[in-house]
Amino acid sequence: MNEKMIFNSEARGGAQRPDYRAEIAGLLRGDLTPKPLKERILSYHENDIAAALELLSREERRRLYGILDAASLAGVLAYSGRLDEYMEELSVRKQVDVLSLLEAATAAECLQRMEKGRRNTLTELMDKEVREEILLLSSFDEDEIGSKMSTNFISIPAGSTVRQAMRTLIGQAEEHDNISTLYVVGEDEVLVGAIELKKLIIAREHTALEDITRTSYPYVYAGEPVDECLERVKDYSEDSIPVLDGENRLRGVLTSQELARLLDDVLGEDYARLAGLSAEEDLQEPLKRSIGKRLPWLVILLGLGLLVSSVVGLFEPVVAQLAVVVSFQSLILDMSGNVGTQSLAVTIRVLMDEQVSRGQKRFLVRKEARVGLVNGLILGGLSTALVGAYLVVFKGQAPVFAFSVSLCTGLALLASIVLSSLSGTVIPILFKRLNVDPAVASGPLITTVNDLIAVVSFYGLVWVFLINLLGF
Repeated sequence: MNEKMIFNSEARGGAQRPDYRAEIAGLLRGDLTPKPLKERILSYHENDIAAALELLSREERRRLYGILDAASLAGVLAYSGRLDEYMEELSVRKQVDVLSLLEAATAAECLQRMEKGRRNTLTELMDKEVREEILLLSSFDEDEIGSKMSTNFISIPAGSTVRQAMRTLIGQAEEHDNISTLYVVGEDEVLVGAIELKKLIIAREHTALEDITRTSYPYVYAGEPVDECLERVKDYSEDSIPVLDGENRLRGVLTSQELARLLDDVLGEDYARLAGLSAEEDLQEPLKRSIGKRLPWLVILLGLGLLVSSVVGLFEPVVAQLAVVVSFQSLILDMSGNVGTQSLAVTIRVLMDEQVSRGQKRFLVRKEARVGLVNGLILGGLSTALVGAYLVVFKGQAPVFAFSVSLCTGLALLASIVLSSLSGTVIPILFKRLNVDPAVASGPLITTVNDLIAVVSFYGLVWVFLINLLGF
């Protein structure tokens, strides 16, 4: 951003950020001729220009497409969350030019979502080198890390001197600007190691490259699943991670930006599963797809809900004999679900660490059981006192009967809290052992299981304690 814009933004609102989207939209709705309009638009950051697209009509966006060259437009659309929609508004020639200038992984993903005939037409019009890069990335399945890699990297032949390496860097930098880390490869493109640009710059020109090459460096294979790769490399602070083929040849890199995006996607999917969805949704998603993600879990939960209802039906004679106990059913169910969800959240967080041992898992189960026991004793005691007082004061029940019911409620609460703590811990651990994503042990599933535990605990104690032992 130029100095004038910075000064004006400070004068307009001090610490308050100007509405760049509205400013850009206003420029495009004005009467500036193409050259000054382009200069004014490009004085803003590409991210702000991309955000402004949402405020514009289709015709206004086409005016922007007309004044921007393909390189500038590719930089803008790379920040957009609606790339597919905006690509359809471009001419075929400009679609080809923009796709050729986008990161190959982004272009491949965009093409993959297109109708087959349109995809083939655009691919055939691309330069051979760009087409080969995109076809390479498209050859991997969506859940393989190779489909996410970038071919924007610098490779230097092993055995070079520092002077030769600098010449190679300068020669490749025109096409590849990801130069913070340089990768050293053998004659057959097999990865040897990596060099930080800073070390190359300060090294003496006749220094052997192997003296400044790091041969201990993280890497992944292109055919590996995304989730497994992320677990291995997420703790490294490198700005890029090399991606190798089955012959250990360097084929691409995972940039730090792409790693951050993938981690965000994985966390989003886990959060979706915790909400009882089969995958993450977004605002623009079609109705049919959203239903498809939600319905499978809802069908499973419906079955479990029917099981809970049938168990309640088994205790119908208990309810008929002591109708007052129904008033406290929701208390037991709600607390049981809350405790189970808390334990589930703690367990999922622990299981995200692939290095957690069996001993640590057993310790977690014991810890959650102890936490559940202490919480259950405290909450059970409080509910015994409060429920008993409520029945005596507000319902006019005899103290013996009132506190018998409240004691039964307190014991049921204690039992359900302890058992819910255990289920919220043991179920995801069991899923993990069966190689099922533990996030599948979602909040709704745990809540339904804990409802079953609470119902059996509560009505079972009422039947044994109040009816059979005390004869109420």
